[in-house]
Amino acid sequence: MSSKNYAFFVSITAALGGFLFGFDTAVISGAERAIQEVWELSDWMHGLAIASALYGTVIGALFGGIPADKFGRKKSLLWIGLFYLISALGSGLAWDVTSFTLFRFLGGLGVGASSVVAPMYISEIAPAKNRGLLVALYQFNIVFGIVIAYISNYLIGTAGLLEDWRWMLAAEGVPALIYSAMIFRIPESPRWLIGKFNDQVQAREILTRTDPDGVDEAIKLAIEEEQKIKQKGSFSALFKKRFMPTTTMAILIAFFNQVSGINAIIYFAPRVFEMAGISTESALISTIGIGIVNLLATFLGLYLIDKIGRKKLMFIGSLGYIVFLSLMAYNFLGPGISSTWLPIFVFGFITSHAVGQGSVIWVFISEMFPNDLRAYGQSVGSFTHWILAAIIANVFPFFANQFGPGYIFTFFAFMMVCQLLWVIFKMPETKGRSLEEIHQNIH
Repeated sequence: MSSKNYAFFVSITAALGGFLFGFDTAVISGAERAIQEVWELSDWMHGLAIASALYGTVIGALFGGIPADKFGRKKSLLWIGLFYLISALGSGLAWDVTSFTLFRFLGGLGVGASSVVAPMYISEIAPAKNRGLLVALYQFNIVFGIVIAYISNYLIGTAGLLEDWRWMLAAEGVPALIYSAMIFRIPESPRWLIGKFNDQVQAREILTRTDPDGVDEAIKLAIEEEQKIKQKGSFSALFKKRFMPTTTMAILIAFFNQVSGINAIIYFAPRVFEMAGISTESALISTIGIGIVNLLATFLGLYLIDKIGRKKLMFIGSLGYIVFLSLMAYNFLGPGISSTWLPIFVFGFITSHAVGQGSVIWVFISEMFPNDLRAYGQSVGSFTHWILAAIIANVFPFFANQFGPGYIFTFFAFMMVCQLLWVIFKMPETKGRSLEEIHQNIH
């Protein structure tokens, strides 16, 4: 197997954690209304039960860097797969809202840890020239998982099965088992081996297979950086003056990702469509359309990320966000717009996200930090992303019912204006540079 093919194989295997991430995130959209009816939940309790996975994700993101740093990226990825498996089976068999919430919380731990470990692992093993593409495979798999979850929900939901929502949730167990088995076939991160054990021999063997042209420079720079950064401490170093600009950028890109409203759409798409007067079956079909549009636009983002760079994609995506969120808000607030236009506006919003933030966020965060701080930095960015996702998912049903989605989408559009200004004036470009070069140039 050529070095290019081997790097792709290793990256796509690790990125399959993103498939489970996407599947787990989207599968609940087909089951959430049935869950509210079965256990007669209030809006607030319903929001809490649905957001329980996201609260688990917050914890997984915050602490996922610790086992990745202590035990290695590979072992952490394996445990993530097992968490997904247990969560899927347990959620499908849940006997009350408490057990359901706990199993979904466990799956959330897997999602949060995956968003830390998988992009970090891929960035540490990939050659600089196509690192953006390989890390973005994680985002592609998130989107692919969302599409498969929507299709799975539709097929199960129209099959006439008793308590079909249980089958929807349990279906995730199949890819979780496959993913866990595949992790045994990938190597450990070479930069972690150098940082943890100074194991240059094994690191060289791995990099020779994944990045033969850059192996000597990568090892040399990794050793030099290791010697410098260890003098600075670990997690606390992120908040020292030297690294605060990097930490702030990771926090801001994650913050803007969520205040775009992307998870509100992913989690509650059928509900949003129905609030606009679209029938239940048409809402489910439109939801599948969201997944397909997301997948196709992500292909475009992957193609462009190493060609035109991260910053230009974020600029394009920000403009699209502003236009389509404004149209979605006007659809609910303004007079005379047919509800048949709403799916088109949502598809435009999803395209803007997939080409911009969706393709860039995990790549950008995984590139920003030096080797010894990458696990902690990834955790900070992922934690910010998921705590906001949890809050938004928890309060969205309440605010949508109380005030209508129009005002919510207006707020999201305003926040995307703020993102556009940040991209123009503050966001650096990282395309085509080694991880060590990026760190040296920023600091």
